[in-house]
Amino acid sequence: MTGQPLYSAIVWLDVRTSKIVDELTKQKGTQSVSAVTQASGLPLSTYFSSVKLRWLLKNVIAVKDAIASNKCLAGTVDSWLIWNLTGGVHGGVHITDVTNASRTQLMSLRTLQWDKRLLRFFDVPIEILPKIKSSAEIYGYISVGSLLGVPIAGCLGDQQAALVGQGCMRFGQVKCTFGTGCFLLYNTGDSIVHSQHGLLTTVAYKMGPDSPPAYALEGSVAIAGDTLQWLRDSLGIISEVKDSEALAAQVGDGDEGSISFVPAFNGLYSPYWRKDARGVMCGLSERTRRQHIVRAALEAVCHQTRAVADAMAADCASLRQLLADGGMAQNSVLMQMQADLLGIPVIRPLMMESTALGAAIVAGRAMRVWPTTIPSPPADTFLPALTNEEREMRRVRWEEALNKCMGWTDTKNEHVNAEESDRTTAVLPPGLFFLGTALLVIIADKLKSM
Repeated sequence: MTGQPLYSAIVWLDVRTSKIVDELTKQKGTQSVSAVTQASGLPLSTYFSSVKLRWLLKNVIAVKDAIASNKCLAGTVDSWLIWNLTGGVHGGVHITDVTNASRTQLMSLRTLQWDKRLLRFFDVPIEILPKIKSSAEIYGYISVGSLLGVPIAGCLGDQQAALVGQGCMRFGQVKCTFGTGCFLLYNTGDSIVHSQHGLLTTVAYKMGPDSPPAYALEGSVAIAGDTLQWLRDSLGIISEVKDSEALAAQVGDGDEGSISFVPAFNGLYSPYWRKDARGVMCGLSERTRRQHIVRAALEAVCHQTRAVADAMAADCASLRQLLADGGMAQNSVLMQMQADLLGIPVIRPLMMESTALGAAIVAGRAMRVWPTTIPSPPADTFLPALTNEEREMRRVRWEEALNKCMGWTDTKNEHVNAEESDRTTAVLPPGLFFLGTALLVIIADKLKSM
């Protein structure tokens, strides 16, 4: 075992596995594909680790050779960090937690262990995978840097960490992280709810080895903050992402020049699951200015969030409020739009780093330095200001644009383009982790010595 990466990490939006998804669907049949969703809570999609790992096993010689010689370990980024921080080739522990494992599409939601049927379906050897642990227990001890000997005691996927950080510990509580994408989690308590409306079923957290798991429904919007980066980098109509708030405030929804925008740059995720969708702008006129485009980009995030919230209400119960966090949540115009289109209050905590807070909470619970219940942090509240008629009118208009974005891609050409494009930048996919803010010190310390 060398401890060296065998390939670059594959970004979560990467669609090189489209061909694998289509082949599996055709070869295995509808019944087998449905069984995968039933066991894992996830639809067969390019989104998840399972097909990305299958692609690596089939296409990267270094990975094939390492498996043949019993020298390959694979996992999500949390497992890679924990392995390195606890010693790496010198006795590092190869583990992950239930929340990260639940996003690989290889774990059974009921047993919380790797599922042999899923491993056979994706042709993944169990020997390379990490051991699955709870979200709050001591996994090992830091073996490098100034925090030598400090226990690593908390591990959560990023969205699950935000759920905990927002204090969404009861059935029916919902948080939304507005970032590069947009991710809603609905706490379903001890019930595994299989969505009938295009949502994912995932593990929310497991607060210790002997604690029962909590589950959640998740809705993922592929493009949120990325839309503003596209307006900045590709169209050049804003200088900084933060300018979007002031620009959007300069025009109203009913202004002449208003447009509808669906930023389906790489297809649509929840609740639509349409990889053939592509972005459209509808209603452009000579009166349309950059302010209208920026406002439409923000509104598109809110409409997609509303669609996910509607699906959650159909699967469980209507949302009473939405807890918001993430970089985009600092935009007050966006938060007010979201409250208007949902028709419920949107709560934004004054301390915005909910993900890091959630990681700290589970680590503190494992070390028994945090109480069982964590009080909700101070927050700003955005109340809806639209009538039901206005809200419905905006929904109908946006969905007219949504219907026009479907069926744009030639899937055969898409497979070729996906395989040829180098989209392997090492970035973090959404079923990831936060080990706690203390680990940032360790990583920085290690980088300084390199």
